[in-house]
Amino acid sequence: MGIVLFFVMFCVIVLMHEFGHFIIARMNHISVVEFSIGMGPCLCSFTRNGTRFAIRLLPIGGACMFEGEDGKYTNPPEEEEGGQQEETGEKEALASEEESSFARNTDLDTTDLPFPKAPVWGRIATVFAGPFFNFILAFIGSMIIIGSYGVDIPKIQKLSEEGAAVEAGLQEGDLIRKLDGKKIHLYRQISLYSMLNRGEDVTIEYERDGKVGTVVVTPKYSPEAGRYYMGLMGVGSYEKFGILKTAQYSFYEVGYWIETVIKSLEQMLQGKVKKDDVAGPVGMAQMVNDVYTESKPDGLYYIWLNMLNFCVLLSANLGVMNLLPFPALDGGRLVFLFLEVLRGKPIPPEKEGVVHLIGMVCLMALMVFIFYNDLTKIF
Repeated sequence: MGIVLFFVMFCVIVLMHEFGHFIIARMNHISVVEFSIGMGPCLCSFTRNGTRFAIRLLPIGGACMFEGEDGKYTNPPEEEEGGQQEETGEKEALASEEESSFARNTDLDTTDLPFPKAPVWGRIATVFAGPFFNFILAFIGSMIIIGSYGVDIPKIQKLSEEGAAVEAGLQEGDLIRKLDGKKIHLYRQISLYSMLNRGEDVTIEYERDGKVGTVVVTPKYSPEAGRYYMGLMGVGSYEKFGILKTAQYSFYEVGYWIETVIKSLEQMLQGKVKKDDVAGPVGMAQMVNDVYTESKPDGLYYIWLNMLNFCVLLSANLGVMNLLPFPALDGGRLVFLFLEVLRGKPIPPEKEGVVHLIGMVCLMALMVFIFYNDLTKIF
């Protein structure tokens, strides 16, 4: 059952991502050839306003394909040395005939444009919309969770008797306001900060009885755990708020997950993450199944909240990963679009296509490795 829930969540997250691309493309009059959920053979489809909507066999992805992405309409007019374009009546007639044929064959409104012919800022908004809508989904999920369960405010519930925090003068009930000058809104931010600490002193600003104080904590190393601890225990104090505060803390929640993903990527690049710490779809499906199994005795309400929390994590993760400036990802496409803004003309499509192809091959190789790694951990 947990595995089924994972694929349902994954489809919802992908649907939101592709819907972001789709709706912003339509707002910018960019013609969408196909909007599909899943990959592989088509199970069912219908066409409306020139766009084919399809559900495909494998629930492991989706696509929002724009007219012109294959390069058919991406060749810009040749320029002379002086920068002036030379257009002949024959070229204009051919372009007019192609556009008329395009409108007839796809049954689109003639105001719709192939992706390369749309204004560059409209294309930038369309590409960025996918990850942005993932952050919107994460925000909505956070609103539901915080509204139902509350938020872990950074108030110290318990201290290790011989820990660094006690020695520095912190007490139970203190509200942590800043760590090394960074504002803290959630107790989990403290946990994340502590987990990544390598023994450096931490300047903590706290509030006690309405008064603000500052201490310097020197984390202690634990040979058993192989990491440093500040001596803070527990999970913070959970509190519920009204609608405005709930919305405010939902932003903090999404920001926390985005920061967690970015910090994890930094750890990977620094070689501090082992291959067994990385999980792909198979590994995540197994984690969802474990969470479902552990939540089942507590009832449907807690199953729902835990699944929603996992959905928030996955959605924020997908949003961040897609914004990475890597070829074939949305972030890689944005790099080329911003270069077009700076240059005043697009990168030659054949060159951009080669870069994205290389990126896609690398991503596929990485997916195969992660898939194999997931299987070895299970079997």
